[in-house]
Amino acid sequence: MMGHVLGLVCTICGATYSVDQVEYVCPHHGHDGILDVLYDYERIAQNLSPARLAEDPTRSIWRYLPLLPVEPESTLELVAGTVIAQVGWTPLYPAPRLARGLGLQHVWVKDDGRQPTASFKDRASAIAVAKTHELGYKVVTTASTGNAAAALAGLCAAVDQPNVIFVPQTAPQAKIAQLLVYGATVLLVDGTYDDAFELCLQAAPAFGWYNRNTAYNPYMSEGKKTVAYEVCEQLHWQAPDVVLVPVGDGCIIGGVHKGFRDLLELGWIEHMPRIIGVQAAGSAPLVDAWEQGLEGWDMQPVAAQSVADSIVAGLPRDRIKALRAVRQSNGAFVRVSDEEIIAAIPVLGQACGVFAEPAAAAAYAGLVRAVELDWVDPKDRIVVLSTGSGLKDVATAIRSVGQPLVVSPSLDDVHQALSTIYGKKPGNPGACPGEIH
Repeated sequence: MMGHVLGLVCTICGATYSVDQVEYVCPHHGHDGILDVLYDYERIAQNLSPARLAEDPTRSIWRYLPLLPVEPESTLELVAGTVIAQVGWTPLYPAPRLARGLGLQHVWVKDDGRQPTASFKDRASAIAVAKTHELGYKVVTTASTGNAAAALAGLCAAVDQPNVIFVPQTAPQAKIAQLLVYGATVLLVDGTYDDAFELCLQAAPAFGWYNRNTAYNPYMSEGKKTVAYEVCEQLHWQAPDVVLVPVGDGCIIGGVHKGFRDLLELGWIEHMPRIIGVQAAGSAPLVDAWEQGLEGWDMQPVAAQSVADSIVAGLPRDRIKALRAVRQSNGAFVRVSDEEIIAAIPVLGQACGVFAEPAAAAAYAGLVRAVELDWVDPKDRIVVLSTGSGLKDVATAIRSVGQPLVVSPSLDDVHQALSTIYGKKPGNPGACPGEIH
């Protein structure tokens, strides 16, 4: 059972444990004692290789099963024929128009809005559902600003797994709607995401539930790291030079780093990409910590707010792994304003056809800032990680582009409207469509 997992190591003190000794965090550091999963790479290499993957028809995270901390047979039996079997293997689109607009040569967009519940968080929640079943829990719980909750609720629905969700009352209605449609027990918390997180931490042991919470549960990073595997495999095992990642709690960026570390240990890639974490200016404690040279355990909570609700966190829960990801990859953290985030939504949509929610668009806004700061070379091979669908926050999407013109059922009115639109945009490609004579 999970013979390829050697154990768990504390990211603060380096203490190691077997998977049977501790379930969530290092007992010496309370809730801050985030653990990392250790693997037997030599044993994994005996069963998995790029050549074997090339022959595998599986198109999901489960193609990397030997690199995941779950019991293989019971997991495959659980997910077979469900939407959980479709998590992962999202498209990596070349984006030459985005690249040209920034004076770059090679840009790709990884679109995780194409997951079953329309966000990157399906990767972690798939592991959470598998572990809940494997460990024999009756109920699984999480706190979330929306996407992790929707991911857990949707994947739980696929296998009839009861779940309880704590979400701040300010979460977008589209995300709350997902939770309710999936049949989750939803508790709206009259407070911040951090309040919801703390309440979930108290409720899980009190009621005997399995806790899926980011950073607290060491196995969530292991689901998220699969995006790094996919990017490298989709680029024919030539790792990118730079990866832009939107950052809230820090679990995604920590997972991305772990994935590249795994591939380096296995010898499947030749270098570690520089990882650039992007935070909203109104919620940028990790940018501050990186600029000030602080460690994760030195950070203090801050007031946080942004239109990009998915990356709002006053005290990032996976801050230790997040800072390590940037520092060990020779990367950086950058802050972008809400205005820059909103402006990035239609750019992604119109230049490469990816409809991104604000948090996802923040990654592209971060690339714009990185170019301005000369942090990337024009020849760098760059991947922008788009973490969620724009359908998660339609109100902000409309705000980014404005309302369309209303016309009467008259051809003359259509002509006038088109003249108005293209008259205001003289440089618009293709001139006025269907020129009327």
